[in-house]
Amino acid sequence: MEVAEVLPEFADAFAFEEFNRMQREALPALLEREENVVASAPTASGKTALAELAICKALADGGTALFIAPLRALTNEKEDDWDRFEELGYTVYVVTGERELNSRRARRADILVMTPEKLDSATRKHDSRRYDFVTDIDVCVIDEVHLLDADRRGSVLEVTISRLRRLCEPRVVALSATMPNVTDVAAWLDAPEETTFEFGDEYRPVDLNAGVKTYTHGENSFADKYRRLYRALDLAEPHLNEDGQALVFVSSRQDTVRAAEKARDEIAERDIPMGARGNYDFHTESKELENDTLRNSVLDGVAFHHAGLSKNDRDLVEEWFKEGIVELLFSTSTLAWGVNLPARCVVIRDTKLHDPLEGEVDMSPLDVLQMLGRAGRPGYDDVGYGWVVCDGSDADKYRRLLRDGKEIESRLAESLETHLNAEIAMGTITDLDDVMDWLETTFYYVRGQSRPEDYDFPNLRQRVRDCLEKLVDRGFVETGDDLSIEATPRGVLASKYYLRLETAAEFAALCDRAEESAGALEMDDILTAVATAQEFDSVSSRQDERDAIDAVLVGADTGDLEAGERKVLAILRSAASGTTPGALRSDAWVIKRNATRLISALGAFLDRFVGPHAANLSRRTEARIENGVAEDAVGLTAIDGVAAGRASKLAKEGLSTPGDVIDADIDGLVAAGLSEGIAERVYEGAQSLPSVEFDWGTFPDAIGTGENEVCEVTIRNVGEPARAGVRVTVNGVEMTSTSTYLRDVETVPVGVFGADADGLEYTVSVAFPEEPLVPVEASRVVDVR
Repeated sequence: MEVAEVLPEFADAFAFEEFNRMQREALPALLEREENVVASAPTASGKTALAELAICKALADGGTALFIAPLRALTNEKEDDWDRFEELGYTVYVVTGERELNSRRARRADILVMTPEKLDSATRKHDSRRYDFVTDIDVCVIDEVHLLDADRRGSVLEVTISRLRRLCEPRVVALSATMPNVTDVAAWLDAPEETTFEFGDEYRPVDLNAGVKTYTHGENSFADKYRRLYRALDLAEPHLNEDGQALVFVSSRQDTVRAAEKARDEIAERDIPMGARGNYDFHTESKELENDTLRNSVLDGVAFHHAGLSKNDRDLVEEWFKEGIVELLFSTSTLAWGVNLPARCVVIRDTKLHDPLEGEVDMSPLDVLQMLGRAGRPGYDDVGYGWVVCDGSDADKYRRLLRDGKEIESRLAESLETHLNAEIAMGTITDLDDVMDWLETTFYYVRGQSRPEDYDFPNLRQRVRDCLEKLVDRGFVETGDDLSIEATPRGVLASKYYLRLETAAEFAALCDRAEESAGALEMDDILTAVATAQEFDSVSSRQDERDAIDAVLVGADTGDLEAGERKVLAILRSAASGTTPGALRSDAWVIKRNATRLISALGAFLDRFVGPHAANLSRRTEARIENGVAEDAVGLTAIDGVAAGRASKLAKEGLSTPGDVIDADIDGLVAAGLSEGIAERVYEGAQSLPSVEFDWGTFPDAIGTGENEVCEVTIRNVGEPARAGVRVTVNGVEMTSTSTYLRDVETVPVGVFGADADGLEYTVSVAFPEEPLVPVEASRVVDVR
């Protein structure tokens, strides 16, 4: 069945000319019916085309399609792959946390690509102008719906799909690798039997011969990696000798490089006939690689692939592997979920991995099955070989997985409070009956009906009541006399910023302490609150990191912090000064990324419950960690185009604030080392920020004991309007604090009174909670006579 016959107007959107057997069987359900569709099929059988068929139908009907990709790395891949739709005049727009959202483009897009997490965040804010595009979806394609069973991420996908269906009732097309309980997923999504497909192994383009191989476990984990590597090479060698290819999955980016380097030596030792050193043309092509280590490796037929490589290098490695020039490829698991890159032999060297936030964890069963599914090259091999290399104690577990597959379970019960709070915060749940109605839309409810004892289903209503009582007790929800349910400001902020409830409660407690001490707060208070957040509760500190952690925290009051909390605090403190020790860098990126999100959330709590000055401190802390700049130069990062390097350069020349930049003018910036073009942009950027001047008017120099006088201090904003906090203190004690939108002029009443002190120092301070600008202060001293 040719694509051009079935969809003549979309023929160029497909990467092939004919539909295969599996695609043909699903085609009528996708194109000729309107119901939801669930299809389970083996890896490499062509499921992506089912997604594209559903998208084509939506586009032909004038609708908008949403594609939910399981990983952020795969959203960019889809964007590149679906240039084919762009060439037909349709727009594809990727929405991720890494990119600045262009709401206008999202609203006009024909195809949206998002991760479950980003869709969850967007649907929580669906009633805002920024995210209203999520309520205009006609078809939602869930790629790899078996992600429902993933730790933490699974419950996000589950509640988000349930919410999206309530918001705009899109047609849902759910695709999955082979799973035993596909009918439960169909029941959850209301897909009838006629549009539910369970394609078995007979639809695999190449038969799979999968098994488990053990290795002798030692006491040294570093040496164990090489034991497993040699075991993997033993399994790959027969295929490499016969011009086959092998794909070896390892646990980290760093390990792909180390394993490739060691494998090259071992291949030479074993005299395996591999490599293209005699191929002059390939020698020339390999110079296009940006990574030097990779360039040397590919000439021996060995390569590595991970998300940290440049797109150019990843594309070249994939192309050469498909062409057979690269014969042995080491990769992280991301490759198994994305590019269709099969090999005759697949070996999973590592079944455990180090997660910066979780410590050592087992690779998920879903990942294992997904990786093994890459074994066998359609059109080249009659059979693919897949092996799991593991310790003997784990062998039976993986043999059962390969024999029986993995039933998909709901993970909602593990985070029910958090998701229930989010629904209440959005106003979709207002009483206990609403809670039960909401639960009935979840996969959790469907699985509970299938396995009531395992899901404690007979006690579901009582469990929900207990959950609501906890939310009330912890200050996230309040109940009315009529048993209605409503979110508190704390509950709304926890939902808006995607916080674990324990973390939100700790942030609220910090706000209470700050308010009791009249806003007294230090950067270390913020860093400690974040380092001890539940989001980091599984971070562990390895032995080789302890010295570096102690060096960073020397002299700091770390109290009774645990080892993992000390590690997070050390990474944040060193990041704020741009001096992260080498021993901590491997985990620093992930921890910093999560910490800046948490600091932003803490800033919102401080803004709501303490005031703009406290929120401004949080914003400056966030900017320091993002940019690695000193406290006195952090305000420069508020200027568009000024990050760590440029801020440090300007600060060394004595220009440490946007005001200094304006005073220096373009000539002064050029003298400070900027090129003229950049100097002009930086100068313009500084002018687009708020800038404050004070006029003390008739403020007295002295006052008699017992006398008092009310004066007025005028604050002028000669820059751009912005929200601000104005605080007046006398001898360091706060007198007044107000929040305002500072457009032009603000007059602040200041009471001058003759007290027992010899002199009174009045300070007016202006802070901008949404900008990392150091608060602007002015003081006057009044003698008491």
